[in-house]
Amino acid sequence: MRVSKLLMPTLREVPAEAEIASHRLMLRSAMIRKLAAGVYSFLPLGLKTLQNVEKVVREEMDKAGAQELLMSALLPAEAYMQTGRWDIFGESMFRLKDRNDRDFCLGPTHEEIFTETVKNEVHSYRDLPLTLYQIQTKYRDERRPRFGVMRSREFVMKDAYSFDLTKEGLDASYDAMYKAYCAIFDRLGLDYVVVDADSGAMGGSGSQEFMVKSEVGEDVIAHCDKCGYTANEEKAECIPAPKDFPQDEKPMEKLETPNAHTIEELTDSLGVPAYRFAKTLIYKVGDQYVAAMVRGDREVNPIKLQNLLGSPEEAELAEPFAVRDITKAEVGFAGPVGLSIPVYADKEVMEMKAMVVGANETGYHLVNVEPGRDFTPTLVADIRTIEDGDICPRCGGKIDTFHGIEIGHIFKLGTKYSKALGLTFPDENGEEQPVIMGCYGIGVNRCIAAVIEQNHDDNGIIWPMCIAPYKVEVVVVNAGDETQMKMAEGLYKMLSDSGVATLFDDRDERPGVKFKDADLIGVPVRITVGKKAADGLVEFKLRNGEGFTEMNFADAAAEALRLSGEAK
Repeated sequence: MRVSKLLMPTLREVPAEAEIASHRLMLRSAMIRKLAAGVYSFLPLGLKTLQNVEKVVREEMDKAGAQELLMSALLPAEAYMQTGRWDIFGESMFRLKDRNDRDFCLGPTHEEIFTETVKNEVHSYRDLPLTLYQIQTKYRDERRPRFGVMRSREFVMKDAYSFDLTKEGLDASYDAMYKAYCAIFDRLGLDYVVVDADSGAMGGSGSQEFMVKSEVGEDVIAHCDKCGYTANEEKAECIPAPKDFPQDEKPMEKLETPNAHTIEELTDSLGVPAYRFAKTLIYKVGDQYVAAMVRGDREVNPIKLQNLLGSPEEAELAEPFAVRDITKAEVGFAGPVGLSIPVYADKEVMEMKAMVVGANETGYHLVNVEPGRDFTPTLVADIRTIEDGDICPRCGGKIDTFHGIEIGHIFKLGTKYSKALGLTFPDENGEEQPVIMGCYGIGVNRCIAAVIEQNHDDNGIIWPMCIAPYKVEVVVVNAGDETQMKMAEGLYKMLSDSGVATLFDDRDERPGVKFKDADLIGVPVRITVGKKAADGLVEFKLRNGEGFTEMNFADAAAEALRLSGEAK
């Protein structure tokens, strides 16, 4: 492709809306353009990269025995209503009605639709196991779309679904997809980890996430170097850490604590460490209000609380007016003693002694509070967020945490959807059995952002060869020089005819502008045809390397063919 003909409106200035490197560089390199919050168009460079990622995904999925098909993105509501997810997805689902007042949605994910398809089209247990997949646009009305294609309302997903007759069959299908995912992310050159994860709205008995390590990742990962335990913070098991508490029991007392709404203010006011306090936070989960208690130096994990309650609705901190109505006090003075709503206490709370809690009265706290004596929680469970230095639940080692970007997620769904939608097959004895399912997703456009996050410098993107929009770029220094143009044209034609995706910067533009654009868009190999063209020499440069090497025309062409994988 000639740059003079390419729609490549690169930007010199950093867009104000872009907060992270991948978003900035995708905008600056003319890969994407924003249409609305969380909605982007892919321009030619972006689309070619997206298609290259899809190619890698297809090759590994096909190699693993999965079959590709394509479902509609416009989906009738009935199947989602049968499984209950029409309500579970809530406001994150784009809903609409047709002219006959029938409910539809723009597909957020396709478990129900694939299940219905297999139910209608596969009529013998002999046709199983079966794994089907598609690469298709999904729609979710994210509350806070951000970071460009990292968290958008329209995105491309590879979603696959396996159908087996036995749990052992599911294990085999799951393992095949696990290996396929590793192969995909290895080919993309990503530094990733596999973590135990929460199944969320997808349901099922277990799941794992493929996470790319990144400081800008929205997920927090807990990891133990000693035994290798790795889990998302929503799933990571927290072990109570021992602390020194007073052992002599004293009567509960009420103390005046004016203007002390936070743990920090209470620590300063009472002169005791944060772990001596127990925070009582009021949450709204669906239509109910509950209290969640954690030690003063800990944080509640809303997902764990939501899962504990078995609610499809997210656990959200109650609004101040609701807190005042429930506790009869301002925010910051809630406590478990005498509270009228259910109280869910973290395991660590029950190991505390002589704790300090809110008195449910503005300006007052209770001291010397003993769990079991002064209050009895509705339920005790692990509801806190894991932290650096926590105890590993597997080996007792030390937990470290880091941020990650989720690029893939695999689930053992079991029979959740097959039972709800009646996907059964007669076994060898003629008895109907529910099909056992798995689900496997990859965020295709999120993979692009993840690759950029891990492969860029101050000048722009550094693409891995396999997904670069173009593998080689030929730059002519002086487009008005006949000798330079003749050599550059010949090199461009030879590479293109050999099957190498080649970009030719033939613009009548200053060399500095061309070089800046070349670095920005990140093509792996750059061949510059300049003043020494008359001597048959060019400059050969790798985007991920320092400096350039002077080569003759033929050697540069041969090396470009070799690196691009097109050498015969």
